[in-house]
Amino acid sequence: MNFTPEAGSITMFSTTWCGYCRRLKTQLDAQGIGYTEINIEEVPGTAELVERLNGGNQTVPTVLFPDGTAATNPSLNDVKVRLAVAV
Repeated sequence: MNFTPEAGSITMFSTTWCGYCRRLKTQLDAQGIGYTEINIEEVPGTAELVERLNGGNQTVPTVLFPDGTAATNPSLNDVKVRLAVAV
């Protein structure tokens, strides 16, 4: 399955209990940055994808960008820079 987001948005792999995920979602919402959230505990194969992106760890939030790169627990500023949104 391809989780690469469209230009100007991100895919965020998360869990329901992750405080860092909730914080990033709140910040993204406040800035109007689009994202698709994927719960790695509910979507088959995504926990393994997150492990591959994070050297064997299921660390969330893991964010996938339109260029195919990923970041683990990025700040809002990091996301904005990677999406070329004015900071």
